[in-house]
Amino acid sequence: MTPLFSRTKRMMVGRPLDSARLGETLLPKRLALPIFCSDPLSSVAYATEEILLVVGLGGVALLHLTWYAAAAIVLVLVVVVASYRQTCYAYPGGGGAYLVSAQNLGRGAALTAASALLVDYVLTVAVSVVSGVAAITSAIPSLGGHNVALSVAFVVLLTLMNLRGVRESGRIFAVPTYGFVFFVYLMFAFAAVRMATGATVRAESADLPLHAASVYTGLALVLLGMRAFASGCTALTGVEAISNGVPAFRRPKSRNAATTLLVMGFFSVTMFGGITILAMLYDVHVAVDPTELGLPAHTPTSTALAQIARAAFGDLDALFYLLQAFTAGVLVLAANTAFNGFPMLASVLAEDRFAPRQLRNRGDRLVFSNGIVLLALAAIGLIVLFDAELTHLIQLYIIGVFVSFTLSQTGMVRHWRKVLAAPGLRPRERARRRRSQAINAVGAVLTGLVLIIVVITKFTHGAWIVVIAMPTLFLGMRAVRRHYERVAQELSATPDARPWAPAGNAVMVLVSDLHVPTLKALGYARTMRATSLEALTVAVDPADVTGLRAQWDAHGIDVPLQVLSSPYRDFTQPVVDYVVETGERYPGAAVTVVIPQFIVGHWWEQPLHNQSALRLTARLMFTPGVTVVNVPYRL
Repeated sequence: MTPLFSRTKRMMVGRPLDSARLGETLLPKRLALPIFCSDPLSSVAYATEEILLVVGLGGVALLHLTWYAAAAIVLVLVVVVASYRQTCYAYPGGGGAYLVSAQNLGRGAALTAASALLVDYVLTVAVSVVSGVAAITSAIPSLGGHNVALSVAFVVLLTLMNLRGVRESGRIFAVPTYGFVFFVYLMFAFAAVRMATGATVRAESADLPLHAASVYTGLALVLLGMRAFASGCTALTGVEAISNGVPAFRRPKSRNAATTLLVMGFFSVTMFGGITILAMLYDVHVAVDPTELGLPAHTPTSTALAQIARAAFGDLDALFYLLQAFTAGVLVLAANTAFNGFPMLASVLAEDRFAPRQLRNRGDRLVFSNGIVLLALAAIGLIVLFDAELTHLIQLYIIGVFVSFTLSQTGMVRHWRKVLAAPGLRPRERARRRRSQAINAVGAVLTGLVLIIVVITKFTHGAWIVVIAMPTLFLGMRAVRRHYERVAQELSATPDARPWAPAGNAVMVLVSDLHVPTLKALGYARTMRATSLEALTVAVDPADVTGLRAQWDAHGIDVPLQVLSSPYRDFTQPVVDYVVETGERYPGAAVTVVIPQFIVGHWWEQPLHNQSALRLTARLMFTPGVTVVNVPYRL
């Protein structure tokens, strides 16, 4: 690592932390809430709008369906929170859907849950950041044409913040999260005062016409209602994050995690319910296409929350802009839920050999740096691919969430069955476990029904991409596991295995010029007790070979110099061919190629040299029976 790179890294990420300080990174509840709950709390900022966008396809006459969809979502949210509280107590070591499924439903279910969660985490980052940028452009319309650049910049910023460590990033995330909660409740208070005083308050879009896209009756009406419900279920994203991250809490871990989950559930239910009520009372109209509201095609439109806030705060523009600022902040930082969940899940998968082993390594700041960077790259690719269009991205959302919900809760039902089957359980404890099992059973049935609704209503609107991505990840993880098993099998030593005793050692020193690195390599080669020792050079330019022979003789070097012909001026292939021929001449012997290599003093000097030693090393490493020794000489 060059000094410049090291200094830059220290400035952006911070100084390395000793492994013994891992306990210092454990979180109190006040920091755990913004770290693990920013996603579900921020989802309320756009969940109501997603319902309105769907029911608005039927025109003003069908807006009343919003009440029913919102009520059903609140019910599901309460059940899911109650269900995951049981998981926090049952799995204090982290009860993610992958672990619960692995221990209770088998490897196939576990990998299905893992693939669903990995896809969902990537979508969480993309959707959260893009929706945060949408909140910014609602307040500052002039930025509307830079959504992709702003979104990518925020992902990079979040990546750097998370690379600094969980605890340090939690302090930063606390301000926008708690600020968002405070200003939403302040908005509710202003709205309540206005209603109590009899003031007539209407949203800026209340008088705009909402054109029906089609006639919805019978089955079409039912499907529209189901689609609205599925879209609004974005309010449930990230609920499982706390149960995944129980080990990150201070002791008592399970109780602190369950309490934090309960607080998050209260905030989510009341904020989502309040925003939905005000959206209906204020006659908020939203549409994907501005022309559906009778507006010019490229007219920037405000989000539903922005319209509600403007109407509730009235002339107090400062409060409106503060709420928009905190909304944008919490929406962008909601991606932090994924930045904690994805690397942790990836490390568990790597530990079980279903993912590359590099993902289980902690970085300088005791975080899973490789997982963080991988998540950021995947999210940026998704944002660029979909041109930072929230409406298109959000159609891919939810499926992975409810797959993991359903598998996790089903696994918990089986977990409690095993616990209840154990002898010696006291009656009071047995009753408590049965209650937990009943809660998880209701959660499994309910989330399973929601999953069916989500797949049916979102499949043709882009969710088919997720349906393809999840099996692809599933098969990829199984392929990684098979690779590691094959490697372990080939590397394993049998009980009668002994150290390799070659019949000799044919040593060749690669030479391009007679300089100090070459002399050092020749000296090193003499220590190998070689059966045969020779120097190799490639005759790319005959004049260079003539000069090298003259130097060789002048220095009295007693190592024979072998000149390899290269009529096509290729340096690498003649050496590889000769090495292979040498191995055939000495069957059972080791073949060692010694390569002198000088190391430049500064990183910017590296491109000035042709890196032939590195290229040759790479080729010879894949040549059977050959050992490569690089002898470095630092300038």
